[in-house]
Amino acid sequence: MMTVAENNMTIKVTPPTEGLFDLMIFARHADTQDPYNWVCSYQIQCLEPHNGEKLPENPFHFWGLHQKVRDFGIKESSHKGELLVAPQGTLLLTFQTSRPLLAMYELVNKDLDAALSKKCLAAQAEEEKLSCHVLCPFQGYYWLSMFVKDLGGSTFRNAANFLIHCLRPVNQNELFPSGLSMHCGSGISSSGHGLSNPSHSAPIITTKLGKCNITFHTPANIEVTASLSKDKVISVEYPLERYVLVTHLKTKVSVCVVLPESGVYKVGLFGRSKDHKDFVHICDYVIRCFSNPSWPPFPRVYSLWRRGCVLLEPRTGVLQEQIWVRFRVKVPKAYQAVVLGQEKTVLQQTPNMVWEGDVFTGAAGTQVKLAAKFSQHWSSLEVILVFEVEGGSPASLGCSG
Repeated sequence: MMTVAENNMTIKVTPPTEGLFDLMIFARHADTQDPYNWVCSYQIQCLEPHNGEKLPENPFHFWGLHQKVRDFGIKESSHKGELLVAPQGTLLLTFQTSRPLLAMYELVNKDLDAALSKKCLAAQAEEEKLSCHVLCPFQGYYWLSMFVKDLGGSTFRNAANFLIHCLRPVNQNELFPSGLSMHCGSGISSSGHGLSNPSHSAPIITTKLGKCNITFHTPANIEVTASLSKDKVISVEYPLERYVLVTHLKTKVSVCVVLPESGVYKVGLFGRSKDHKDFVHICDYVIRCFSNPSWPPFPRVYSLWRRGCVLLEPRTGVLQEQIWVRFRVKVPKAYQAVVLGQEKTVLQQTPNMVWEGDVFTGAAGTQVKLAAKFSQHWSSLEVILVFEVEGGSPASLGCSG
């Protein structure tokens, strides 16, 4: 194991058997691509070999930080040595940077395949910091390799290689969700899309209640949407997209997430400006909950659910049959707001611009639709939200504001 600093190097040798070995050392000037020249040799006599686990092969030859890591833009690392110990199978590496960098990571273990390896890493890229959350699902040794590039750079370069010794592995059911991007949590990508003041800057959110609310401040020309996914859905009645509700206020966006069952979820945030038709990926969050939540979904959302629309109550998309439910909702620029269920209920607008009214849900199996007219000249109503009516025990209706 060779570690090379700016002005010194260390080599640790573990002979595979007892006997006499030659260790030959080659060197070249750091700023050239000339061939390596032999500079010295040592003879090592091994009287008793080390019978420990074989270390993972590192194709980059050096361990720890690259000798020229400062030139790559990395000032400091939370872990200096080449060997890192993960007593509980988890590790957080952070790197202070002199300029904004993008990073990729690769984790290798004799029992890890490529797909499972990707579920062991969550990367965050901030203006002056890179972070990598590592989960180890097997006991033993791992090789973690880090690659970095400048924001406008074309190629990633190997900047560090760490040997991780996991003493007690994590449960494989608690690994990260698949498909995480290199932008987890807030950072370079979210600020680059105009999102600021995040409620959650770290990429991993752990909740016992089974719900959370992620907020950002946003400029008026940015629209945000969100997706929710899970690798293994056990018994969820509605599509996972129904368990996320995005609300745009004047200077803020709120992404409210409720979970239908326990597990590890990925929340993907996407954004677009008024000048663009397509949404682009902003960042991902990991939400972990192992307390058996069973929240009902939000109502189904249609395209007219835009900036300024706020669902105050009911906050659930599943309503109990044959009861009266109070509706309170903000729909900016609406000329009229109605609820279409067993009967048509015209909502009344209060002085603080909230449309409200009491609605009878009707029989199970029917739908209740919130609709609006945006001009007195419009002949038809436009559907904004759709609720399901079900029998059985009542869901918690909840309210906001």
